[in-house]
Amino acid sequence: MKTPTLSTNIRSRLLGAGKTAAVFALAFTASGSFAQQAQAPAAPPADVKVTTTLLGGTVYGIDGQGGRAAALIGPEGVFLVDAQFPAVTDKIVAAIKALTPSPIRLLVNTHVHGDHTGGNANFAKLGVTILGRPNLREQLVSPRPGANGQTPAAAPPEALPIVLYDAPLTVQLNGEEVQLITLQPSHTNGDTAVKFVKADVLMTGDVFRSEGMPNAAVVNGGDIKGLLAVMEQFITLAGPNTKVVPGHGPVTNRAALVAHRDMIVTVRDRVAKLKREGKSLEEVQAAKPTADFDQKVGGTPQAVTNFVTALYNAA
Repeated sequence: MKTPTLSTNIRSRLLGAGKTAAVFALAFTASGSFAQQAQAPAAPPADVKVTTTLLGGTVYGIDGQGGRAAALIGPEGVFLVDAQFPAVTDKIVAAIKALTPSPIRLLVNTHVHGDHTGGNANFAKLGVTILGRPNLREQLVSPRPGANGQTPAAAPPEALPIVLYDAPLTVQLNGEEVQLITLQPSHTNGDTAVKFVKADVLMTGDVFRSEGMPNAAVVNGGDIKGLLAVMEQFITLAGPNTKVVPGHGPVTNRAALVAHRDMIVTVRDRVAKLKREGKSLEEVQAAKPTADFDQKVGGTPQAVTNFVTALYNAA
């Protein structure tokens, strides 16, 4: 079936597989009014610096406070991937304005976590239309407990995606083909990868991190088997010159995806062998099945524990 397309005059029919259809007629034009974009949100912390780095074509990586964001710029408007934390919205807006006078039109969230969605409400107040998957929206409305056991407050209505998709979607903007790739449950159950086809840039969200252990956030519907399957998908999507842009860690390439996949497989097989031998989870943890990767990959001791636990429970 042909991938739906969200074109520059924004007409779309967005159908969720097995879910209620979400149909939006969005009337944007390049000459539309974006007066609200001049309204700046509250001042961010002075010690946080937002930087932009050209990734390819007219796609720029954005580093500031939270998971890495990116912006496709051009005369038809700006397409933003992820919002970071709310305190740096005005710095992100300023960084984008230094690149282009065009307004920010669209924002897609790669997944639900606050370092990627926290600024949603600020951008919505600036006239930006937010896209996301139904499970992501549902978890913003009804948040899951965080790593500290605390359940965050529900997101305000303006922070919620209003364009929903649960099948691959293509956005045509500024001469670029932007593929929104729906992923099976992996880091969460509402993950999206973003491929800028002409620029040859692949954004993985937090399914892949070039630093740190894999993280299947079970409380958010994540699944370690799904995460491994998606790593295989990323390897297929990446070519020899593709810039692979993780949610966290340095921008990298296809070879890093392969190495990360191989690490997961190696540790998975070690954990499964120990479990077949009758070892308890505590005994498997004590055997340190990730030891030879800990320094190369990095990550906190808790992240290592969580990774091994997920593999043990899935074995």
